[in-house]
Amino acid sequence: MTPLLSIEEVSVSFSQHKRSIAAVRQVSLAVAARECVGIVGESGSGKTQVFMAVMGLLAANARADGSVRFEGHDILATAPEHLNRVRGSKLTMIFQDPMTSLTPHLKIGTQLAEVLVCHAGKSWSEARIAARRMLERVRVPEPIRRLNQYPHELSGGLRQRVMIGMSLLCDPMLVIADEPTTALDVTVQAQIIELLRAMREEVGTALVLISHDLAVVAGLADRILVMYAGRIVESATAVELFRHAQHPYTAELLKCIPSLSSPRLERLPTLAGQPPQPGDSLPGCMFAPRCSRAAERCRVERPLLAPTVGIARHVACHYPLPP
Repeated sequence: MTPLLSIEEVSVSFSQHKRSIAAVRQVSLAVAARECVGIVGESGSGKTQVFMAVMGLLAANARADGSVRFEGHDILATAPEHLNRVRGSKLTMIFQDPMTSLTPHLKIGTQLAEVLVCHAGKSWSEARIAARRMLERVRVPEPIRRLNQYPHELSGGLRQRVMIGMSLLCDPMLVIADEPTTALDVTVQAQIIELLRAMREEVGTALVLISHDLAVVAGLADRILVMYAGRIVESATAVELFRHAQHPYTAELLKCIPSLSSPRLERLPTLAGQPPQPGDSLPGCMFAPRCSRAAERCRVERPLLAPTVGIARHVACHYPLPP
């Protein structure tokens, strides 16, 4: 089966002060139609940059190498004017901060309607009616009133619902959700996750859910990929990952999740040390300086991840081999 999205050996680097800083290192993954893939890792692990490359939205000083194919078409080689026909229609992204992603001086109704005017050829009056229906669909209360409000007049949860609605207006084949619950309280987080689940069931869209929180993706993702220092270090089904984490970094992340069975006053474990800075290069495994298993001298397994849909388990340890 041909995957909807195929990423092969993608690397992203940034030019800064005559240096090339590697943020993503030879990442390969695939997303099938209607599948939900979770991407987790600490801040700076390269999660967002991989999919900014997919969307063609990298910074001016960034360079992406490798292959990104959506519906069989090479995204990295596509001219911006042709890519604009895909972005916002078949391929959409829900950005991390809806306050800065929405245009502050335009009303919500105008921003929603513009998507349909540009991508679906609707008139402004038709697009506005469709925008109201979409706000109802994503459970925004008083949709007619919200259409006439500016982003700053909405709460964080409502702004995120607007962003989700905007991403669904053209019935996309793939939605990339980048930290969609960041800065929201726990109750609103649960509502947004439930909304994303309903979106998959009703629309049948594939979903990539980017998060630093394993608990957020646990109940939604079919597969979870763990990133560290710009690489994918583990890939497994959600059930297998939580039951039998193989890579030491994944195991340490799971230890940091609160448990109802833990004593109330017990301090939560934390992951010692700091991840390497983008551009740092260490011999062997990048996680070794923080890893309690480093002395075991794990074997190297390559390639990092074959871009085949439905892989049940993959672990990539990059410890130096014994002499």
